[in-house]
Amino acid sequence: MSPELAASIAGPARAWRALSPQWRGALPRLGAAWLVLLAGFAGDWAAMARQWWDISTYNHVLLIPVILGWLVWQRWPQLEQLTPLAWWPGLALLSGAAFLWLLGAMSGLDLARQAGVVAMLGACVPLILGVRISAALVFPLGYLVFLVPVGEELVNVLQTITAEITIALTHLSGIPAEIDGVFINTPAGLFEVAEACSGVKFLIAMAAFGVLAANVCFLSWRRRTAMLLACVAVPILANGVRAWGTIYAAQIFGIEAAAGFDHIVYGWFFFAIVLALVIACAWRFFDRPLNAPVIDLVAIENASWLGRLEGFAFPGTAALVGFALVLGAARCWALAADTIAAPMPARIDLPVVEGWTRVDYAPAIWWEPRAQGSDHRLLGRYRDARGHQVDVFVALYASQGEGREVGGFGQGALVPASAWAWQAPGPSLEGGKGERLLGNGSVERLAMTWYRQGALLSGSNAGLKLAVIADHLLFRAEPTTMLILSAEDMPRGMAEQSIASFRASTGSLARWMDGIAQVR
Repeated sequence: MSPELAASIAGPARAWRALSPQWRGALPRLGAAWLVLLAGFAGDWAAMARQWWDISTYNHVLLIPVILGWLVWQRWPQLEQLTPLAWWPGLALLSGAAFLWLLGAMSGLDLARQAGVVAMLGACVPLILGVRISAALVFPLGYLVFLVPVGEELVNVLQTITAEITIALTHLSGIPAEIDGVFINTPAGLFEVAEACSGVKFLIAMAAFGVLAANVCFLSWRRRTAMLLACVAVPILANGVRAWGTIYAAQIFGIEAAAGFDHIVYGWFFFAIVLALVIACAWRFFDRPLNAPVIDLVAIENASWLGRLEGFAFPGTAALVGFALVLGAARCWALAADTIAAPMPARIDLPVVEGWTRVDYAPAIWWEPRAQGSDHRLLGRYRDARGHQVDVFVALYASQGEGREVGGFGQGALVPASAWAWQAPGPSLEGGKGERLLGNGSVERLAMTWYRQGALLSGSNAGLKLAVIADHLLFRAEPTTMLILSAEDMPRGMAEQSIASFRASTGSLARWMDGIAQVR
C-alpha cells in the first residue's frame, strides 16, 4: 500500500476513533435509518429527483443537498462536543411525517408524499440524536423544506401579476396596448405571459437563496426579514420589467427578434443579474462577523428547557425499533387503502336534458380535457333552440391514487402542450372552478369544473383531496366524478350565459352527476 493511500485511510479512521462512544453508536443508527428511508420510499425520491433534473423551475434544488452538507460541516466542530441521546418523543414527529406521506399516498397528492418523506428524514435527527443536537441543527433541518418541489401552484397568480406589471409599464412607455387576462395586444403583435414566463422558477430559487443568506450573513432579525422580503419582491418586479422590455423591443426590432433575445436573456442572464443586484444592495448590511460561531454552544448546553426535554431519552436500539414500527404501519395502511375501489357501471351515457339536443361535437379548435386513469369518460355537445351550445365532459374514477388523480397536474380543462393556453380565472357558478382559455390566440373558451365525491360537490381541488383522504382513512369506497361544462365565448359573455342556461335545465347538479355515474 502506498504511503499516500495509507494516509488517506488513516485520516478518517483517526477522526472516527476520536469521536465519543455515543457518537460512534448514534451515527451508524442515523445512517441506517436514512438508508431505509431512501430505499423504502425510492419511488418518491426518484420522482423528486426527476423534477429537480427535468423541470427548470426546480433545477436549483440540485444544489440543496450540497448546501445542507456544508451547513452541517460548519456546525460539526461544535456538534461533536454535544452528546447524542435518542429521544422517544421523536417518534411522534416521525409519526406525523409518516402520516403526511400517508395522506399523500391515499389522495394521489405527490406534494404531500414528497413533503412526508423529507420530513421523515428530518424527524430521524431528534429521534436518534436527541434534542440538543437538533437545536444545534435547527436551521439545516428547516432548510430541508427546499428539497420539496413546490411552487407550481403559484404559476397562474404570477402570470397575472406579471401581466399587470407589464401592461402598466407598456402604457407608461407610450405604447398602445390592450390586456385580456395574460394576453397583451400591441401594434407589434399579441404577447402571452406564458407559464414559462411567470417567473416562478426565479422566485422559488431566490426564496431558497434569501433564507440561506439571511441565516449565514445576518444576525439582526430586522435585516433578515428585509432580505427575505427583497428576495420575494425583486424577482417579481424584475420579471415584469423583463416582459415589458420584450414588448418594447418588439416595437422596434420586430416580434421574432425580441422573442429570441428574450429567451437568451431569460434563460442565461436574468437570474444572475437579479441575484447580483440583491447581493450588491445587501452587502453593506451584512452584520455577522466572519469569525462568529454558527451556533451558540454555551446557550444550548446551559438551556434548562432542553435539559428537561432530555429526560425523555431512551436507548438507541429502541429508537430503531420504533422507527421500523412507524414506517411499517404507514406502509401497510397505505397498501390497504390503495386496494379500495368503488364498483363501476359497465358503461355511462350523457343523459337527455330538457330543452337541449345532442349535436355533433365540432369545436373551432379541438378541445378535450384530460382525465388520466379514469374508468369512464364522455365528451359531447348540447344545443338549445336559441343557439346556445355547451360542451360536456364527464370522467368517472373508481378510486384515487398514483396515476389516477382528479385535479392533478395536467388534468382537467387545460391540457399542457396543446393548442389551448390559460388566459384568466373565470366566473364561478355554484362553487365550480371557472377558467378562461384561449386557443391559438384567437378562440376564447370558458370552462367550469366540478368534483363529486360522496357528499362533496365542489370546484375546489383541495376540498376534493380532503374528501378522498377521509374516505380512504375510513376505508370507504366512493367513486369520484369530474364534470366540466364549457362553451366557446363568441361573442364575449355568451359562454357564461350558455352554461348558466344549461345548468338551469339539468336541475340539481349533484343528482345530475350522480345519475350519470349511476351511484345514487
